[in-house]
Amino acid sequence: MRSASIKRKTNETDITLELVLDGEGRYAIETGIGFLDHMLSLFAKHGSFDLKLSCLGDLDVDAHHTVEDIGIVIGQAIAKALENKEGINRYGSAFIPMDEALVSVCLDISNRPFLVFNADFKSPCAGELDCCLFEEFFRALAFNAGITLHINQQYGQNSHHIIEAVFKAFSKALLQAVKINTNIKGVMSTKGMI
Repeated sequence: MRSASIKRKTNETDITLELVLDGEGRYAIETGIGFLDHMLSLFAKHGSFDLKLSCLGDLDVDAHHTVEDIGIVIGQAIAKALENKEGINRYGSAFIPMDEALVSVCLDISNRPFLVFNADFKSPCAGELDCCLFEEFFRALAFNAGITLHINQQYGQNSHHIIEAVFKAFSKALLQAVKINTNIKGVMSTKGMI
């Protein structure tokens, strides 16, 4: 079973995380930010990942450090759980509709981190969370996991729907990419390593 446990403590956040890639979609999440808890629960459920996460952050300042640092830790956990990346599909993609919104996510577990994030939020916040922080979250995650990640909103008006579609599409694309394919010998690269 591919899993990782991460503990990260700074002057801004104190995070404990357990991630099981070959899970059942179970989750226990406490970040202090209700909307982020909701999105991370969706990530776990729709990707069939088991995620246990607690974060004590400096929310008296704002949510930035908490959101970004959680992205860092999830990215580190994905990289640690995959180890040498042998036998994984490597690539994943998903289109997810959420009412009037449609989002696509394409990713490559390439060890060449990059983020393309195209989303047009009509409202500045979802719940009490600044929508601009979701780009920071996915940048931190992609760069710490070694993932090339392209997130594109096709269309949509409601910021909640757009963000929810992003998290669901990311979870489905990641599930596809980390799946073991018995036809792949070694890693999915002519270089012999990723």
